[in-house]
Amino acid sequence: MLILNAGEIRQALPMAECIEAMKRAYAALSAGKAEVPLRLRLPVKPNEGLSIFMPAFVDDEAGQALAVKIVSLFDRNPARGLPFIHAGVLVLNAETGAVEALLEGGSLTAIRTGAGCGAATDVLARKDARTLAIFGAGVQARTQLKAACEVRDVETAWVYDLNSEQVQTFLSEMAARGRIPKDLRAAQTPAEAVENADIISAATTSNTPVFADRDLKPGAHINGVGSYTPGMQEIPDETVARARVTVDSRSAAQAESGDIAIPLQKKSIEETQIAEIGEIILGTQPGRSAPEQITLFKSVGVAVQDAVAARLAVKNARKLGLGTEVEW
Repeated sequence: MLILNAGEIRQALPMAECIEAMKRAYAALSAGKAEVPLRLRLPVKPNEGLSIFMPAFVDDEAGQALAVKIVSLFDRNPARGLPFIHAGVLVLNAETGAVEALLEGGSLTAIRTGAGCGAATDVLARKDARTLAIFGAGVQARTQLKAACEVRDVETAWVYDLNSEQVQTFLSEMAARGRIPKDLRAAQTPAEAVENADIISAATTSNTPVFADRDLKPGAHINGVGSYTPGMQEIPDETVARARVTVDSRSAAQAESGDIAIPLQKKSIEETQIAEIGEIILGTQPGRSAPEQITLFKSVGVAVQDAVAARLAVKNARKLGLGTEVEW
Protein backbone atom coordinates (compact mmCIF):
# COMPACT_ATOMS: atom_id res chain seq x y z
CA MET A 1 0.00 0.00 0.00
CA LEU A 2 1.23 3.47 -0.89
CA ILE A 3 1.07 6.26 1.71
CA LEU A 4 1.27 9.90 0.58
CA ASN A 5 1.64 12.78 3.02
CA ALA A 6 0.57 16.37 2.41
CA GLY A 7 3.81 17.48 0.78
CA GLU A 8 3.82 14.48 -1.53
CA ILE A 9 0.19 15.15 -2.50
CA ARG A 10 1.13 18.68 -3.54
CA GLN A 11 3.90 17.30 -5.76
CA ALA A 12 1.68 14.61 -7.25
CA LEU A 13 -1.24 16.96 -8.05
CA PRO A 14 0.01 19.82 -10.23
CA MET A 15 -2.81 22.32 -10.65
CA ALA A 16 -2.98 22.22 -14.46
CA GLU A 17 -3.31 18.43 -14.50
CA CYS A 18 -5.83 18.47 -11.68
CA ILE A 19 -8.02 20.99 -13.51
CA GLU A 20 -8.28 18.64 -16.49
CA ALA A 21 -9.00 15.76 -14.12
CA MET A 22 -11.84 17.75 -12.52
CA LYS A 23 -13.39 18.34 -15.95
CA ARG A 24 -13.42 14.57 -16.41
CA ALA A 25 -14.88 14.08 -12.92
CA TYR A 26 -17.72 16.54 -13.52
CA ALA A 27 -18.46 15.04 -16.93
CA ALA A 28 -18.55 11.53 -15.47
CA LEU A 29 -20.97 12.63 -12.74
CA SER A 30 -23.36 14.31 -15.17
CA ALA A 31 -23.11 11.46 -17.70
CA GLY A 32 -24.08 8.84 -15.12
CA LYS A 33 -20.62 7.24 -15.16
CA ALA A 34 -20.14 7.64 -11.42
CA GLU A 35 -21.74 6.15 -8.34
CA VAL A 36 -21.81 8.71 -5.53
CA PRO A 37 -23.94 7.68 -2.52
CA LEU A 38 -25.11 10.26 -0.01
CA ARG A 39 -22.52 11.31 2.53
CA LEU A 40 -22.71 9.37 5.78
CA ARG A 41 -22.49 11.64 8.83
CA LEU A 42 -21.41 9.95 12.07
CA PRO A 43 -21.75 12.12 15.20
CA VAL A 44 -19.20 11.47 17.96
CA LYS A 45 -21.14 13.36 20.62
CA PRO A 46 -19.08 12.58 23.76
CA ASN A 47 -16.07 14.21 22.08
CA GLU A 48 -17.95 16.97 20.24
CA GLY A 49 -16.95 15.48 16.94
CA LEU A 50 -18.36 14.56 13.57
CA SER A 51 -16.92 12.15 11.00
CA ILE A 52 -18.18 12.24 7.42
CA PHE A 53 -17.69 9.37 4.96
CA MET A 54 -17.76 10.11 1.21
CA PRO A 55 -17.40 7.12 -1.15
CA ALA A 56 -17.34 7.26 -4.95
CA PHE A 57 -16.80 4.96 -7.91
CA VAL A 58 -15.99 6.34 -11.35
CA ASP A 59 -15.86 4.41 -14.63
CA ASP A 60 -14.92 6.74 -17.47
CA GLU A 61 -12.62 7.00 -20.46
CA ALA A 62 -9.60 7.52 -18.20
CA GLY A 63 -10.26 4.27 -16.32
CA GLN A 64 -11.89 3.30 -13.06
CA ALA A 65 -11.49 4.94 -9.67
CA LEU A 66 -12.75 3.74 -6.30
CA ALA A 67 -12.13 5.75 -3.13
CA VAL A 68 -13.54 6.83 0.21
CA LYS A 69 -12.72 10.15 1.85
CA ILE A 70 -13.15 10.49 5.60
CA VAL A 71 -13.31 13.97 7.11
CA SER A 72 -13.44 14.46 10.87
CA LEU A 73 -14.36 17.75 12.55
CA PHE A 74 -13.74 17.84 16.31
CA ASP A 75 -14.59 21.03 18.19
CA ARG A 76 -12.15 20.45 21.06
CA ASN A 77 -9.11 19.99 18.83
CA PRO A 78 -7.94 23.63 18.59
CA ALA A 79 -7.76 23.84 22.41
CA ARG A 80 -5.54 20.76 22.29
CA GLY A 81 -3.25 22.34 19.70
CA LEU A 82 -4.66 20.07 17.00
CA PRO A 83 -6.31 20.92 13.67
CA PHE A 84 -10.09 21.24 13.78
CA ILE A 85 -10.29 19.09 10.63
CA HIS A 86 -8.49 15.83 9.85
CA ALA A 87 -9.00 14.00 6.56
CA GLY A 88 -7.79 10.95 4.71
CA VAL A 89 -8.57 9.33 1.37
CA LEU A 90 -8.52 5.55 1.08
CA VAL A 91 -7.96 4.35 -2.48
CA LEU A 92 -9.12 0.86 -3.43
CA ASN A 93 -8.32 -1.20 -6.49
CA ALA A 94 -11.49 -0.90 -8.57
CA GLU A 95 -11.13 -4.42 -10.02
CA THR A 96 -10.40 -6.32 -6.80
CA GLY A 97 -11.37 -4.02 -3.93
CA ALA A 98 -7.87 -4.38 -2.46
CA VAL A 99 -6.53 -1.45 -0.44
CA GLU A 100 -4.13 0.42 -2.72
CA ALA A 101 -3.23 3.76 -1.11
CA LEU A 102 -3.84 6.14 1.79
CA LEU A 103 -3.62 9.85 1.01
CA GLU A 104 -3.57 12.89 3.32
CA GLY A 105 -6.99 14.38 2.69
CA GLY A 106 -6.65 18.04 3.60
CA SER A 107 -4.16 18.91 0.87
CA LEU A 108 -5.99 16.78 -1.69
CA THR A 109 -9.28 18.51 -0.87
CA ALA A 110 -7.80 22.00 -1.14
CA ILE A 111 -6.19 21.27 -4.51
CA ARG A 112 -9.17 19.49 -6.05
CA THR A 113 -11.56 22.22 -4.87
CA GLY A 114 -9.40 24.92 -6.41
CA ALA A 115 -9.02 22.84 -9.55
CA GLY A 116 -12.78 22.31 -9.74
CA CYS A 117 -13.32 26.07 -9.82
CA GLY A 118 -10.45 26.36 -12.30
CA ALA A 119 -12.30 23.94 -14.57
CA ALA A 120 -15.51 25.99 -14.30
CA THR A 121 -13.58 29.22 -14.89
CA ASP A 122 -12.01 27.77 -18.02
CA VAL A 123 -15.44 26.75 -19.33
CA LEU A 124 -17.41 29.88 -18.36
CA ALA A 125 -15.15 32.94 -17.98
CA ARG A 126 -14.52 35.25 -20.91
CA LYS A 127 -11.35 34.36 -22.79
CA ASP A 128 -10.03 37.90 -22.32
CA ALA A 129 -10.45 37.84 -18.51
CA ARG A 130 -7.40 39.50 -16.93
CA THR A 131 -8.43 40.77 -13.47
CA LEU A 132 -9.24 38.52 -10.51
CA ALA A 133 -10.82 39.16 -7.10
CA ILE A 134 -10.42 36.72 -4.22
CA PHE A 135 -12.54 36.88 -1.07
CA GLY A 136 -10.73 35.16 1.77
CA ALA A 137 -7.04 34.72 2.46
CA GLY A 138 -6.84 31.17 3.76
CA VAL A 139 -5.76 27.85 2.31
CA GLN A 140 -8.63 27.63 -0.15
CA ALA A 141 -8.08 31.19 -1.37
CA ARG A 142 -4.55 30.17 -2.35
CA THR A 143 -5.69 27.29 -4.55
CA GLN A 144 -8.43 29.47 -6.04
CA LEU A 145 -5.77 31.97 -7.08
CA LYS A 146 -3.50 29.29 -8.52
CA ALA A 147 -6.31 27.66 -10.46
CA ALA A 148 -7.64 30.87 -12.02
CA CYS A 149 -4.14 31.83 -13.11
CA GLU A 150 -3.70 28.44 -14.79
CA VAL A 151 -6.68 28.92 -17.12
CA ARG A 152 -6.50 32.68 -17.82
CA ASP A 153 -3.64 35.16 -18.24
CA VAL A 154 -4.38 37.08 -15.05
CA GLU A 155 -2.52 40.38 -14.82
CA THR A 156 -3.90 41.76 -11.53
CA ALA A 157 -5.51 40.10 -8.52
CA TRP A 158 -7.29 41.84 -5.65
CA VAL A 159 -7.63 40.12 -2.27
CA TYR A 160 -10.18 41.08 0.37
CA ASP A 161 -10.43 39.66 3.87
CA LEU A 162 -11.50 41.12 7.22
CA ASN A 163 -8.09 40.13 8.61
CA SER A 164 -5.69 42.61 7.00
CA GLU A 165 -2.59 40.89 8.43
CA GLN A 166 -3.65 37.63 6.83
CA VAL A 167 -4.06 39.44 3.50
CA GLN A 168 -0.53 40.84 3.68
CA THR A 169 0.86 37.37 4.40
CA PHE A 170 -1.13 36.03 1.45
CA LEU A 171 0.23 38.71 -0.91
CA SER A 172 3.85 38.23 0.08
CA GLU A 173 3.59 34.45 -0.10
CA MET A 174 1.74 34.13 -3.42
CA ALA A 175 2.97 37.00 -5.65
CA ALA A 176 4.82 35.88 -8.80
CA ARG A 177 4.63 32.14 -7.96
CA GLY A 178 4.36 30.14 -11.16
CA ARG A 179 1.68 31.73 -13.35
CA ILE A 180 0.47 34.04 -10.57
CA PRO A 181 1.14 37.70 -11.40
CA LYS A 182 3.39 39.93 -9.33
CA ASP A 183 0.59 42.50 -9.18
CA LEU A 184 -1.41 41.28 -6.16
CA ARG A 185 -3.27 44.00 -4.27
CA ALA A 186 -5.08 44.29 -0.95
CA ALA A 187 -8.61 45.62 -1.45
CA GLN A 188 -9.83 47.97 1.25
CA THR A 189 -13.50 47.28 0.49
CA PRO A 190 -15.49 44.56 -1.30
CA ALA A 191 -16.43 47.10 -3.96
CA GLU A 192 -12.79 47.86 -4.71
CA ALA A 193 -12.15 44.13 -5.15
CA VAL A 194 -14.96 43.43 -7.62
CA GLU A 195 -15.57 46.63 -9.58
CA ASN A 196 -12.99 45.73 -12.25
CA ALA A 197 -12.86 41.97 -11.72
CA ASP A 198 -13.44 39.60 -14.64
CA ILE A 199 -13.24 36.57 -12.32
CA ILE A 200 -14.33 36.45 -8.67
CA SER A 201 -13.76 33.60 -6.22
CA ALA A 202 -15.44 33.68 -2.80
CA ALA A 203 -13.78 31.33 -0.33
CA THR A 204 -14.98 32.51 3.08
CA THR A 205 -17.08 31.29 6.00
CA SER A 206 -19.44 34.26 5.75
CA ASN A 207 -23.15 33.76 6.43
CA THR A 208 -24.06 36.85 4.38
CA PRO A 209 -23.07 37.99 0.85
CA VAL A 210 -19.49 39.22 0.62
CA PHE A 211 -20.08 41.77 -2.16
CA ALA A 212 -22.95 43.80 -3.61
CA ASP A 213 -24.53 42.88 -6.92
CA ARG A 214 -24.45 46.51 -8.09
CA ASP A 215 -20.63 46.53 -7.93
CA LEU A 216 -20.16 43.68 -10.42
CA LYS A 217 -18.58 44.34 -13.79
CA PRO A 218 -20.66 43.13 -16.78
CA GLY A 219 -19.46 39.75 -18.00
CA ALA A 220 -17.89 38.68 -14.70
CA HIS A 221 -17.56 35.02 -13.79
CA ILE A 222 -18.04 34.07 -10.12
CA ASN A 223 -16.96 30.98 -8.21
CA GLY A 224 -18.73 30.37 -4.88
CA VAL A 225 -16.78 28.04 -2.61
CA GLY A 226 -17.42 28.87 1.03
CA SER A 227 -21.16 28.38 1.60
CA TYR A 228 -21.56 24.80 2.82
CA THR A 229 -24.81 24.92 4.83
CA PRO A 230 -28.36 25.96 3.78
CA GLY A 231 -28.04 29.08 5.96
CA MET A 232 -24.72 30.36 4.57
CA GLN A 233 -24.76 32.71 1.60
CA GLU A 234 -21.70 34.35 -0.01
CA ILE A 235 -23.38 35.38 -3.27
CA PRO A 236 -26.19 38.00 -3.35
CA ASP A 237 -29.69 36.88 -4.38
CA GLU A 238 -29.73 39.51 -7.12
CA THR A 239 -26.58 38.08 -8.65
CA VAL A 240 -27.88 34.52 -8.61
CA ALA A 241 -31.17 35.67 -10.14
CA ARG A 242 -29.50 37.25 -13.20
CA ALA A 243 -26.58 34.85 -13.65
CA ARG A 244 -26.12 31.72 -15.71
CA VAL A 245 -26.11 29.40 -12.69
CA THR A 246 -24.04 26.21 -12.67
CA VAL A 247 -23.20 23.76 -9.89
CA ASP A 248 -21.05 20.68 -9.45
CA SER A 249 -24.04 18.58 -8.36
CA ARG A 250 -27.60 19.87 -8.70
CA SER A 251 -28.97 17.80 -5.79
CA ALA A 252 -26.03 18.47 -3.45
CA ALA A 253 -25.96 22.23 -4.10
CA GLN A 254 -29.68 22.58 -3.36
CA ALA A 255 -29.40 20.60 -0.15
CA GLU A 256 -26.11 21.96 1.19
CA SER A 257 -25.62 25.58 0.10
CA GLY A 258 -27.58 28.71 0.93
CA ASP A 259 -26.18 30.30 -2.24
CA ILE A 260 -28.57 28.03 -4.15
CA ALA A 261 -31.16 26.99 -1.54
CA ILE A 262 -32.10 30.52 -0.44
CA PRO A 263 -32.78 31.93 -3.96
CA LEU A 264 -34.80 28.80 -4.73
CA GLN A 265 -36.88 29.27 -1.57
CA LYS A 266 -37.46 32.92 -2.47
CA LYS A 267 -38.27 31.88 -6.06
CA SER A 268 -35.56 34.22 -7.35
CA ILE A 269 -34.60 31.30 -9.59
CA GLU A 270 -36.20 28.03 -10.66
CA GLU A 271 -34.55 24.63 -10.49
CA THR A 272 -34.75 24.41 -14.29
CA GLN A 273 -32.37 27.37 -14.55
CA ILE A 274 -29.57 25.47 -12.82
CA ALA A 275 -27.12 23.42 -14.89
CA GLU A 276 -24.38 21.08 -13.76
CA ILE A 277 -20.94 22.12 -14.97
CA GLY A 278 -20.52 18.55 -16.26
CA GLU A 279 -23.49 19.08 -18.57
CA ILE A 280 -21.84 22.18 -20.02
CA ILE A 281 -18.56 20.30 -20.47
CA LEU A 282 -20.47 17.53 -22.27
CA GLY A 283 -22.35 20.06 -24.42
CA THR A 284 -25.81 19.01 -23.26
CA GLN A 285 -26.47 22.39 -21.61
CA PRO A 286 -25.41 25.86 -22.83
CA GLY A 287 -22.75 27.84 -21.00
CA ARG A 288 -21.97 31.54 -21.45
CA SER A 289 -24.28 33.04 -24.08
CA ALA A 290 -22.95 36.62 -24.29
CA PRO A 291 -19.80 38.59 -23.33
CA GLU A 292 -21.74 40.75 -20.85
CA GLN A 293 -23.51 37.81 -19.17
CA ILE A 294 -22.77 37.09 -15.49
CA THR A 295 -21.86 33.44 -14.92
CA LEU A 296 -21.83 31.66 -11.55
CA PHE A 297 -20.39 28.33 -10.48
CA LYS A 298 -21.34 27.07 -7.03
CA SER A 299 -19.07 24.36 -5.65
CA VAL A 300 -20.10 22.25 -2.67
CA GLY A 301 -17.62 19.48 -3.42
CA VAL A 302 -18.55 15.98 -4.50
CA ALA A 303 -16.85 12.67 -3.80
CA VAL A 304 -16.26 11.99 -7.49
CA GLN A 305 -13.67 14.79 -7.35
CA ASP A 306 -11.81 13.01 -4.55
CA ALA A 307 -11.80 9.68 -6.38
CA VAL A 308 -10.51 11.17 -9.64
CA ALA A 309 -7.95 13.39 -7.88
CA ALA A 310 -6.73 10.40 -5.87
CA ARG A 311 -6.43 8.33 -9.06
CA LEU A 312 -4.23 11.04 -10.58
CA ALA A 313 -2.18 11.51 -7.41
CA VAL A 314 -1.39 7.79 -7.10
CA LYS A 315 -0.48 7.54 -10.78
CA ASN A 316 1.86 10.54 -10.61
CA ALA A 317 3.35 9.51 -7.27
CA ARG A 318 4.35 6.12 -8.61
CA LYS A 319 5.82 7.74 -11.70
CA LEU A 320 7.82 10.21 -9.59
CA GLY A 321 8.81 7.73 -6.87
CA LEU A 322 6.91 9.59 -4.16
CA GLY A 323 5.44 8.16 -0.97
CA THR A 324 6.07 5.19 1.26
CA GLU A 325 5.12 1.62 0.40
CA VAL A 326 4.04 -0.54 3.34
CA GLU A 327 2.97 -4.16 3.65
CA TRP A 328 -0.78 -4.59 4.09
